[in-house]
Amino acid sequence: MKKLFAILAMSGFLAMGTTVMAQDEAPAAQVEQVAEQAQTAAAAATTEMATEEVGLHKALKTKFIEGNAFFMSIVMIALIFGMAFIIERIIYLNLAEVNTKKLLAEVEAALNKGDLEGAKTICRNTRGPIASIFYQGLMRMDHGVDVVEKAVVSYGGVQAGLLEKGLSWITLFIAMAPSLGFLGTVIGMVQAFDKIQQVGDISPTVVAGGMKVALITTIGGLIVALILQLFYNYVLAKVESILNDMEDSSVSLLDLVIKYNTKYNK
Repeated sequence: MKKLFAILAMSGFLAMGTTVMAQDEAPAAQVEQVAEQAQTAAAAATTEMATEEVGLHKALKTKFIEGNAFFMSIVMIALIFGMAFIIERIIYLNLAEVNTKKLLAEVEAALNKGDLEGAKTICRNTRGPIASIFYQGLMRMDHGVDVVEKAVVSYGGVQAGLLEKGLSWITLFIAMAPSLGFLGTVIGMVQAFDKIQQVGDISPTVVAGGMKVALITTIGGLIVALILQLFYNYVLAKVESILNDMEDSSVSLLDLVIKYNTKYNK
């Protein structure tokens, strides 16, 4: 009997161990299966995205060729030149922006100490139109507030012109892009009517082919104009912001000049 109980006990322990091992192996197998499914899904998504990119590139290339490659190339040239001017303006305006409050505080601190040359040095070592206007005003401190004001106004106009430099070219390309598209459309329509005259039949196939080629150029021109207009408005907003800072800072500078003359040039 003791041997029977011992055999039964050993069998029970072995069965429990086998069950535990099976339970431990089951989650591991499930984890491996889930990981394989995730890898398969990621690979499928990557392949699908690559296929979509290739398909989109091919579709754009096809439409570009269908829309009269000559006029579509001119529209693309307008986009390239327009974006070149826009990028140049964005870089210039970003470099023209400075911390106006910090500049005013440093100039005010120098003038309160009577250190006019130090204030000039601060403005000379600071980039941007506002610092240049301050420097021109400080250069004429000894001639009175009226002279300083005239110098600030005059040089402010010069700096405003530099900020707006090249914007007329951007507006030119904005106007040219849809005009070139419409020109391509008109020429495409003329070619379609010529083809109708040659065939001697106003069939939907002949008319639809010419109309399709004609309208693609219009779509391209309008898209280019919309893109350039969006960036042009962004550039205008930055110019207006800098001009407002210039006006506010000029008023603050005149106040500092009055205080300096009252304190040190009695």
